[in-house]
Amino acid sequence: MALTETALNTDLSVHSTFASRYVRASLPRFRIPENSIPKEAAFQIITDELMLDGNPRLNLASFVTTWMEPECDKLIMDSINKNYVDMDEYPVTTELQNRCVNMIAHLFNAPLGESEAAVGVGTVGSSEAIMLAGLAFKRKWQNRRKAEGKPYDKPNIVTGANVQVCWEKFARYFEVELKEVRLREDYYVMDPDKAVEMVDENTICIAAILGSTLNGEFEDVKRLNDLLVAKNKETGWETPIHVDAASGGFIAPFIYPELEWDFRLPLVKSINVSGHKYGLVYAGIGWVIWRSKEDLPDELIFHINYLGADQPTFTLNFSKGSSQVIAQYYQLIRMGFQGYKNVMENCRDNMVVLKEALGKTGMFNIISKDIGVPLVAFSLKDNSKHNEFEISDMLRRYGWIVPAYTMPPDAQHVTVLRVVIREDFSRTLAERLVNDIQKVLHELESLPSKKVSISGDGKVVVKKTALETQREVTSVWRKFVMERKKMNVVC
Repeated sequence: MALTETALNTDLSVHSTFASRYVRASLPRFRIPENSIPKEAAFQIITDELMLDGNPRLNLASFVTTWMEPECDKLIMDSINKNYVDMDEYPVTTELQNRCVNMIAHLFNAPLGESEAAVGVGTVGSSEAIMLAGLAFKRKWQNRRKAEGKPYDKPNIVTGANVQVCWEKFARYFEVELKEVRLREDYYVMDPDKAVEMVDENTICIAAILGSTLNGEFEDVKRLNDLLVAKNKETGWETPIHVDAASGGFIAPFIYPELEWDFRLPLVKSINVSGHKYGLVYAGIGWVIWRSKEDLPDELIFHINYLGADQPTFTLNFSKGSSQVIAQYYQLIRMGFQGYKNVMENCRDNMVVLKEALGKTGMFNIISKDIGVPLVAFSLKDNSKHNEFEISDMLRRYGWIVPAYTMPPDAQHVTVLRVVIREDFSRTLAERLVNDIQKVLHELESLPSKKVSISGDGKVVVKKTALETQREVTSVWRKFVMERKKMNVVC
């Protein structure tokens, strides 16, 4: 959910050129219209506005799937009117979710018997999955502290400063202290040694990331497990590990099978993964899997019967669509192990092509690693004249959305550009992107560089570039025009 604000510098009415074939009156922008309009007009008005959205295929900032096969699109549309929570009404959909949970649990090497069912649930993305896993850890820790007659009012989680914002949300929403291991230059993931040092008797878990959003790198869960086993033995604590495998959970099992990060490690008690990332499903489907029933406290599971039968539920929401669950099942049986392996290997190969091409320009340092999520994170070797934010901004002229961002503490002085390689990012697109980046670099070279000077009071003053001045003038002019339009409204 995005919090919205009414823009002060926009017209209060919606106008559509083509819709005037059906309706001449303008529509209020922020209030529901008094009367209905023809369906053709509504369709055209919305289509007009959506034209200015970016092309999802060229959105290289996102890890989220932007293409699926037409057969799966049809399955999604056929089931889009099913409310997943009505398990008694839609028992087959419930069965498909249970199959997905078990397939993913086996993929993550959960210690299950031959006929033993896995413990897990489908969620609305990995954010809900992380909330549920965090609540399970918090409740288990509280129950243990109560049984020992010890205080249970100051729980904390240890993570790296590179965690995704959903961990910060969990900590704030559910009153858990977030203890972050700070990063450093050339080491942009959580240091296992420092993480274990920060653990105390109030730590409900350590959260490790299999695929950092910042540079795609896998954290060393195996070393973290070994260090934590030793600390638990020394202190008598039972601090567990949660693996946030939102991005890497559908990558590592297929192309890095020897990497130990999952339930093969005894302290890994739960894992979340985003089906809508490299699980190859449209947004928003996530999954959380627990090692065993003992790792999910019974008091967190609710039982309801007012939908027709007794139904156990452990989610933060209630109603949700069935279509993404069905799409995930389609991908799991359609692709199979070898199909996923082929896709992930292809993404990795395209990543290597892009990385090598960027390296040949001689302009960039590559921040990402070869083993990890298939992405290329890179920064300018020399950003004294122009910076990564300018490159990101100018690439939008060619349709590309390539994010630029600063690293978290203590590496905040490092600015990075990132290109995520998804299934729909072809070799041809990689070559085109490099050509466009070279065009942008050439254009930037022709622009005046940033001028740095020292003012009379000793402060550093950075003069605007020609590009920045142009943007400022455009912004002022747009504001002026909109103010004039408000004074002379014509429908």
